[in-house]
Amino acid sequence: MTTAPAPPTVRSRVADLAAAQIVPWQQGYLSDSPAAVAALARLRRGAGRNAAEIPDLWGLVDTGPLHGGSHEMRPLSDVELARAEDALYTALTLWALHQQSRGTPMHRAHTRDQPRGLGAAVRRLMPANGIDEPVLKRLVRAGTAADPIVLAQRLREIVVLLRRSDIPLDYGLLAGQLYAWQWPGGAESVRRSWGRSFHSWRPARNSGENPTTAASHPDLDTDTKDAS
Repeated sequence: MTTAPAPPTVRSRVADLAAAQIVPWQQGYLSDSPAAVAALARLRRGAGRNAAEIPDLWGLVDTGPLHGGSHEMRPLSDVELARAEDALYTALTLWALHQQSRGTPMHRAHTRDQPRGLGAAVRRLMPANGIDEPVLKRLVRAGTAADPIVLAQRLREIVVLLRRSDIPLDYGLLAGQLYAWQWPGGAESVRRSWGRSFHSWRPARNSGENPTTAASHPDLDTDTKDAS
């Protein structure tokens, strides 16, 4: 007897859609496609803002897959749809800012061996053998943002730092987290994920950096072990 796979969660749908839209834009931008370059310029204008209120992006970001239901994907409620769209817009606009003037992909998929979560990316901004408290404070402030707009603004500050250092991020993963963040208890859960990601990162063996055991930090909750 064959068991049908479980339908994808809304969070995973948002994550998959963000990655699916970013990948061709990223490939086009890196190959200097005029259409992709123009698309990124439009997207960047929404970084750190309520992108859903920027009409110029409505015809650029394809939210269609979130609207339609099928035998595998149920239609979303109005609240789910609004939060999914906000998460998608925020992730795509932040990625466009991150990719600006970079010659390598700034969206890269997270894996266990190559963690690309927000916490791990912030950790890579720091020395291998120490904690940069001002940089860490930016991550903590993002995790304690009061609303989605403040969160987008604080993530924008982090993305600017990541871009300067050519540190990539998994924007599909981030989009899913931005969706989860908007639900009751979601901010706390996402904050824990960022903390675990921060503490899980280790320099690559061939990077020339000295691996270090990350010290616990009182502002980052790391009660379980994953690298999301």
